[in-house]
Amino acid sequence: MKKRTQPPALSSGYGLIDSHCHLDMETSQDDIDDIIRSAEQCRVHTIITIGIDLASSQRAVELAHTYPGVYASVGIHPHSAEEGDDAVYRQLRELAASAKVVAYGEIGLDYAKQYAPVECQRVEFSRQLELAKELELPVVIHDREAHEDTVQIIREQGSFPAGGVMHCFSGDTAFARQVLDLGLYISIPGIVTFKNALELQKVAQEIPLDRMLFETDGPFLTPAPFRGKRNRPEYLLYTAATVAELRGISIDEVAR
Repeated sequence: MKKRTQPPALSSGYGLIDSHCHLDMETSQDDIDDIIRSAEQCRVHTIITIGIDLASSQRAVELAHTYPGVYASVGIHPHSAEEGDDAVYRQLRELAASAKVVAYGEIGLDYAKQYAPVECQRVEFSRQLELAKELELPVVIHDREAHEDTVQIIREQGSFPAGGVMHCFSGDTAFARQVLDLGLYISIPGIVTFKNALELQKVAQEIPLDRMLFETDGPFLTPAPFRGKRNRPEYLLYTAATVAELRGISIDEVAR
């Protein structure tokens, strides 16, 4: 991959969506104001801020109502699976009634860092998939070193008319085909800009563009050349430009 000395730019009339970030993790309201302003200047016109527990879901909805270009997703991350109970899910259901909530998640399984017992993660993942179907919201799925169980639990739930996305995709092309067969989108993170991310780069080359989303997962997973800094929605341009280069097309075609 070529080293970028100038930031990528989109032509007039084109824009990007940051399908997954965590604005609630920024340190101050001024920081958030600056992030939103910079994103708009770089044509990242829509940002989805993601809840990982009840408190962050509440904050996500609050931010979505504050900024016109920000939308929210609510749910319980697998790290927080033990927090799932009837009272929490009642409150998440109420939050999901907001017109600015566009998805349910992030939910799923994380076997790399088992902050919650595996069986608890499985139970709460299944429960939240059912709730998302009831709410008719797309699902935002977190999967770390749990491909087989993630696919199995999704299949057990049957079809998802509202669809969903495999956030921060980390599998190979064979797993990508399984995800697409489930009717899900695949979200490409800034990791694709790393020199050693060969498997993810192959996935980004091969899957259909109309089944691909982009995300920062900010403030995490900052793309090159900003590794070591906090990730921001404006850096999404570097991820999109890398995918465009891999596919031999323009960044405008990626954004179309």
